Amino acid sequence: MSRPFAPRNFSSVSFVRVNGKIRAREVRVIDANDKNLGVLSLNDALALARQQGVDLVEISPTATPPVCRIVDFGKFRYERAKKDKDSKKHQHASTVKEVQLSPRIDPHDLGIKVSHAIDFLCGDMKVKVALKFRGREMAHTEFGFQVIRKFLDEIAPYGHPDFEPKLIGRGINVMVSPLPRNKRAKKPLTSEGAPALVPAAANNSRSPLPAPPEQKSGGFTNNPFANIEVK
Repeated sequence: MSRPFAPRNFSSVSFVRVNGKIRAREVRVIDANDKNLGVLSLNDALALARQQGVDLVEISPTATPPVCRIVDFGKFRYERAKKDKDSKKHQHASTVKEVQLSPRIDPHDLGIKVSHAIDFLCGDMKVKVALKFRGREMAHTEFGFQVIRKFLDEIAPYGHPDFEPKLIGRGINVMVSPLPRNKRAKKPLTSEGAPALVPAAANNSRSPLPAPPEQKSGGFTNNPFANIEVK
């Protein structure tokens, strides 16, 4: 039964034709050293690959004639998977997240914004920092620049600004790019700080029963009903 959708573990290597699965009668052959051997019949190309103890892999099926490479298919599959992984990294790095600030932001709120920005930078994403002025706040833009400077100082171990903060219209904008992984600080355990400690009693599946309350002194010194047996 054919599947209408590609599987989740889809890879460009999954649909590459190899050896006997190649359908073209003639192919353009490239050896392992990237040397063009010209157009050969499929049988001659297969014999040449078999002679070298490797595979004939179709790398450009839409060309006329199709282009095939003489290479070990395991090595080819590893290199192609590595390229796909690197391309995904570049696509992820092009993702931009925005963090909005205000010139009168509360210190606690600023700390939360810093934590979010650190999470984005540790995920290899760029961060756009935007601070907006409202009303009469435009008369004192220096307070906005102070907030931006403090924010950039907090995230300095994880990213660097692409340019100096600029006042554009009624706001200050700056773009922050993540530092290389070998120069970047380690990602914090949580965005809010260290996890809270769990009491030891909470780790037990059954909490111990509370001790019976101590009897208060008072009443009868010799209880006359203590030795009575109920049948």
